[in-house]
Amino acid sequence: MKAYRTYLTITDQKQIVLSNMPFRVGEKVEIVVFAAEENNRAERVRQLQELLRETQSLPQAQTLSEDDILREVEAYRSGI
Repeated sequence: MKAYRTYLTITDQKQIVLSNMPFRVGEKVEIVVFAAEENNRAERVRQLQELLRETQSLPQAQTLSEDDILREVEAYRSGI
């Protein structure tokens, strides 16, 4: 499957015009439209990974044992 991604700013709420497409005349294509802000999963994943790295590097996190983490999870799940 050949894929093509492009970005544009909506200037007419009733139509989107795509030009210079890398497909042949008569070739069937599937069109899916996402708002750019909502289709930013890779950036959100990168931000989460960075947050986890920062959190794991905190001195407090370095002293946590697996047992400490398990007790904390159990307490949270039981509503304590």
